[in-house]
Amino acid sequence: MVSTHDTPQHDIPSHDASEALAERIRRAEAEGTPLRIVGGDTKAFYGRNVQGEALSTREHRGITEYDPVELIVSVRTGTPLHELEAALAANGQMLPCEPPHFGEDATVGGMIATGLSGPRRPWAGSVRDFVLGTRIITRQGSEQRFGGQVMKNVAGYDLSRLMVGAQGTLGLLTEVSMKVLPLPGASRSLHLDMPLARALEKLSEWGRQPLPITAAAWLDGALHLRLEGGPSSVAATAERLGGDELKPDFWAALNEQRLAFFARDDGRALWRLSLPHHTPVLELPGVNDADVLYDWAGAQRWLRSDLDAATLREVVSRAGGHATCWRGANGQPVDETFTPLAPVLAKYHQNLKAELDPKGIFNPGRLYAAF
Repeated sequence: MVSTHDTPQHDIPSHDASEALAERIRRAEAEGTPLRIVGGDTKAFYGRNVQGEALSTREHRGITEYDPVELIVSVRTGTPLHELEAALAANGQMLPCEPPHFGEDATVGGMIATGLSGPRRPWAGSVRDFVLGTRIITRQGSEQRFGGQVMKNVAGYDLSRLMVGAQGTLGLLTEVSMKVLPLPGASRSLHLDMPLARALEKLSEWGRQPLPITAAAWLDGALHLRLEGGPSSVAATAERLGGDELKPDFWAALNEQRLAFFARDDGRALWRLSLPHHTPVLELPGVNDADVLYDWAGAQRWLRSDLDAATLREVVSRAGGHATCWRGANGQPVDETFTPLAPVLAKYHQNLKAELDPKGIFNPGRLYAAF
């Protein structure tokens, strides 16, 4: 492994604040004081509000180990996400899950806690797929290591993955080891005017072929594609598919929700629908094509609607998916961001929370009111 300080291009600020964090957690456990874990706070809107004393991870930062040859990096969770990405890019590598930032202060910990992935997700994998191991401070203030730095090391592997998307409710994540991948040799983006039905049909057809597609989104009457891979493959595919050249910054604007679709101020709630691949257009009352942005080749859909949560979630559930309220009507917070759990799943969640955090000090109520 290579230390960040052995290679100047990775010499980003580094500081180990784990003992101070552990001491604060030990005190909170003894006093029964709830803690609100804070990194960059750029994704604070994603989930329920947490009442508790702020516990910041921002001082706990730096790349601890990085082996470009083995495609593995270990990094403290308070590290700004853009610093990690810059260090990887200096070696021609990247985070394949393409996590959104939603602000300059986004941290590695926020990436793991929310588990949000970008346009490349259906073709490359999710955040969870690239986590190899973690370090976590438990409620007793003890830092424990789970998983490892190689794919074949399975000890604690599932527990490390369990932390992805847990929003800090199971313990304080202090370090993560991840698999990284090389940047693509070539990239081109295309804009193809076509109606939604034809776009979904073509995406289903192309999905059965070995095409170098790494992003696909439909909005405003057009299908947007990104091709990545070897130069000859990308060029040949672009010539075959046709269309107009699309500025590559479109994908960052989509990922960071800077497109006009997300900026509309029409008073309606914004929903994120997660659906099986090749799900047809959903029959939703009062919803037309202009109200939906299709990402992940249609597996992730952004919907503007004033439908009540129960009706919408019932339709999405029947299609095999789930609906998350990203932003409430008129920008107001919502009580239940995530789809309510079935009784059996709720029991498992409650049992896990009771085992790892019986006093409820870690981000209580962040995911669901009961835990």
